[in-house]
Amino acid sequence: MKFIVNSSELLTELQKLSGVLSSNNTLPILDNFLFEIDNGKMIITASDLETTMSTTLKADTTDNGTITIPAKLLLDTLKTFSSQPLTFLIDDENYGIEINSENGIYKLAGQNSAEFPKTPTLDSSSSATINSLTFLNAINKTLFACGNDELRPVMSGMFCELSSEKITFVGTDAHKLVKHIRNDFSADSTSSFILARKPLTLLKNTLINDLDLKVEYNETNAMFMFDTTKIICRLIDGKYPNYEAVIPKENPNKLTISTSDLLNSIKRVSIYANKTTHQIRLSIKGSELQISSEDLDFANQAEERLTCQYQGEDMEIGFNSKFMIEMLNNIGSEEISLEMSASNRAGIILPLDGQDEGEETLMLVMPVMLNS
Repeated sequence: MKFIVNSSELLTELQKLSGVLSSNNTLPILDNFLFEIDNGKMIITASDLETTMSTTLKADTTDNGTITIPAKLLLDTLKTFSSQPLTFLIDDENYGIEINSENGIYKLAGQNSAEFPKTPTLDSSSSATINSLTFLNAINKTLFACGNDELRPVMSGMFCELSSEKITFVGTDAHKLVKHIRNDFSADSTSSFILARKPLTLLKNTLINDLDLKVEYNETNAMFMFDTTKIICRLIDGKYPNYEAVIPKENPNKLTISTSDLLNSIKRVSIYANKTTHQIRLSIKGSELQISSEDLDFANQAEERLTCQYQGEDMEIGFNSKFMIEMLNNIGSEEISLEMSASNRAGIILPLDGQDEGEETLMLVMPVMLNS
């Protein structure tokens, strides 16, 4: 089998797929890319059994066939080439591969493609279409809030809830929570599933153009199709926690402030916080917000004062500065509202601008107990 392909085009596609590759694959064949040549079209696939990603590009060939090629060796080789045509010669009997460039010949050993896992098919699936940038925005707003506790796998992914009126995305690790809603979306039926972090990261890295993203899903898998790319991933099995139960409905104490002013102040003050708890204290009196921290072990202490708009009773509340910084970095709004009911209840952060029409974002952060 012989095919010719441009080195730069091939490298671009393989770099997309490289995010699937795992460093501790149970099957050695998964350290390879699967190449399928069919009528001048080349489908390249990478898999780790949980997530499978494939992409399609043109190849100059009259042959049909399949081969698996060592991924790392091929990527390292392609990175060194300037843009040029590469000729691949495949020995169908012993799976030997010869790559001819403008300057040289490179020989490596492939493997029998029959050993490569079959791409999962979605039986009795439902489908929906969503704008790619809308979905990318949802990932950016929620993925950082997802947990990474292996004992609670359902909270390590992003929860998607589809209905005829809206789609809701949720990420939480029990300390922080993000609920992101799009009201400009409609699905044929009500359903929900939990997407793992890896396929979400792959989508985050490859969804750069404004196009239609087709989503198919059933009880066990979800498939995303856009442009020339297809990602199939196993869904996280389990029941997602009742996130609505932890969102306080009555929050009479409302603070309005510039996002960047609050973010920069917390960044500075948190340098002096305890390195284990990352605790900062917010004291609100009238239109003045005092942000302070201390680390008694090293006699470190910091305090800043900001002016704000505030409605409610004077109060003090403690938060983990790392969580606050993550949320303010991802809220995408120049001004935010911090809503609270009591010092032992969760704080709600809402964006006051920068939202698309039909978009709603709510971020929740659990308080930490203040040292008296």
